[in-house]
Amino acid sequence: MSADVGYRRLARNDMAAAANVFRSAFDARLPWLAGLHTPAEDRGFWQDHLHATCEIWGAERAGELLGVIAFRKDWIEQLYVLPAAQGRGIGTRLLDVAKTVNGELFLWTFQKNAGARHFYHSNGFAVVTETDGSGNEEKEPDVLLSWRRAD
Repeated sequence: MSADVGYRRLARNDMAAAANVFRSAFDARLPWLAGLHTPAEDRGFWQDHLHATCEIWGAERAGELLGVIAFRKDWIEQLYVLPAAQGRGIGTRLLDVAKTVNGELFLWTFQKNAGARHFYHSNGFAVVTETDGSGNEEKEPDVLLSWRRAD
């Protein structure tokens, strides 16, 4: 992990930058789903929904947001790191923020997202169930993962 990366709780005025990190990472990892929403819709989702319902943390260096996590009690709603910043421990550090607050966490990811599945598995998450995607907006097969703090 780079020593010059700082971590902090994000404010409402950070949500446009958070939405940009989300969109950049999402489109790079899942190009077949790129363009599902407009940048304005992404910003609205982060500003109006996630900021109101989640604790949101970011990783930044020299004023540039590199990664974000949005979580609430027992759930990770979003966790994204810019492609150029992946593999440096940023996602793990953001995940640790949520693990510190919660003794158990759940999240959804897409079955095809092998990178995310490997990341979560290496951070102690296990498969709960897999679906055919009929229940999500993207209609993409997904997987529910869980983690529980060892007592």
